[in-house]
Amino acid sequence: MNAPLPDVPEVRVVGLPQLTAGFDLVERLGLDMHLKVHGPLEPVPGEQLAQLAEDISLNGRGGAGFPFARKLRAVAKSAIRRGVRPVVVVNASEGEPACRKDTVLVNRAPHLVLDGALLAAEALGARTLVVAVTRDSTEASIRAALAERGLADRRGTALRARVVRTPERMVSGEASSVIRAAGGGPAMPPGRKVRASDTGIGGAPTLLSNAETYAQLALAARVGPRRYSHSGLPTEPGTVLLTLSGAVARPMVVEVPTGVPLRYVLQLAGAPPVPQGVLTGGYHGSWLDAAAAHDAVISRESLAALGGALGAGAILPIGPETCPLGEALRIANWLAAETSGQCGPCRLGLPAAAGGLADVLNGGGPAALEALREVTGAVKGRGACKHPDGSARFLASTVNAFTDDLAAHVLGGGCGRPTLGLLPLPGDGYQEEGIPSGEKVLVDWTLCEGHGLCADLIPELIRLGADGYPAVADATVPMHLRGRAQRAVRRCPALALRIEGAPAELPALTAPARKALGSGRS
Repeated sequence: MNAPLPDVPEVRVVGLPQLTAGFDLVERLGLDMHLKVHGPLEPVPGEQLAQLAEDISLNGRGGAGFPFARKLRAVAKSAIRRGVRPVVVVNASEGEPACRKDTVLVNRAPHLVLDGALLAAEALGARTLVVAVTRDSTEASIRAALAERGLADRRGTALRARVVRTPERMVSGEASSVIRAAGGGPAMPPGRKVRASDTGIGGAPTLLSNAETYAQLALAARVGPRRYSHSGLPTEPGTVLLTLSGAVARPMVVEVPTGVPLRYVLQLAGAPPVPQGVLTGGYHGSWLDAAAAHDAVISRESLAALGGALGAGAILPIGPETCPLGEALRIANWLAAETSGQCGPCRLGLPAAAGGLADVLNGGGPAALEALREVTGAVKGRGACKHPDGSARFLASTVNAFTDDLAAHVLGGGCGRPTLGLLPLPGDGYQEEGIPSGEKVLVDWTLCEGHGLCADLIPELIRLGADGYPAVADATVPMHLRGRAQRAVRRCPALALRIEGAPAELPALTAPARKALGSGRS
């Protein structure tokens, strides 16, 4: 199986470097080197900054692709109407195992990101800047960059700047999760939909965009829209950062102008000449088959027209030697475990969808496929955040992209290929507070009697199969599910459930203790 991506993988560039300018000179551009490479930057008035973003068609580079100019104007309008100072947030949280582009930017060019954020703060009259990060290396780099600029979280200063650390989890990078964490709460969606431009951190209008978006804004402010548009497509000018992993010889982050063929980028990373499929946009994205991947170019419009997605810029090819449905099942189980457990589509729908895909792989036939499609469709548009929608998109795309393999599993005895684990998931070093390393729920099949109580207690990780016995997701136990997982272990009437790899300070209960605590049958 592939190793997890390093924090800062190899960085390559197609054409002239823009965001990655200076990377060939130093590992990290401190303030002095940053100014030598990029030059000084003058403030830009509010409406002029919004017009600049509009002229270069700057959309958010964190996945949703929302137009930055509309977001900027909405925050300014709300702040003026309410007579309060807005807040500017840099979302550098990357909780998805297949994404590293923002981590690369913050680690190697932190001042370019801060340039864009400070431009926005000055234009809006903001007095608070928040940078949200997930990793040790990212936090160290951004704190050093703030110190180089003399920025700190001190009262009486013109701009208070602080760093917020979020868990390395899929839902922690969602905009509402970041805002909630920055306000002192847990890094989870609030369970209701609130526009940050109206009410964000501390109830103030909040401008939140990801690290690459602010870096792109800083580039455009320096060179102007005409020069910025010299690279890339007329409709989507400039460059984008992509993270390439999966079945590649060299996992990397690459800066590439829009309009470059996807096949060229894949070749640069050492992907198979004819990939079986290419996952575009990461684990909330969509698959392209080999023909579509050959025809696609790097742009939101091109990828969407072929059924793919640019999303957060993660590109993951797989070769013909692995089972694509098995690869998708690994990700589906992980996505189900990443839920914050606050709404039905996440807590019940995603585990059911992952279980449905497992049924298809295990020979469940057409009925299993139909059940998978039904539960995937039922999840869409009903969640408290975007996680259920993104996960459902991934599963629906899997079913649509690999029809031959699907037929082999549904109508025959399977495709005959192993699952090699080419798509990266968190490895043994994954120690963030969101998911403890190596901690899994396991079933002792010599003892299990199919009571089903465990599936009632932790449906995100365990469901009942067609035979009435539990099917356990191959995923680590999230911190927010740990209490319920331990309760399921204690209450198992047959003493068949255990948690393996529990931290030393929380030892697993012995069999006599479990027997003493367990009571009743499901």
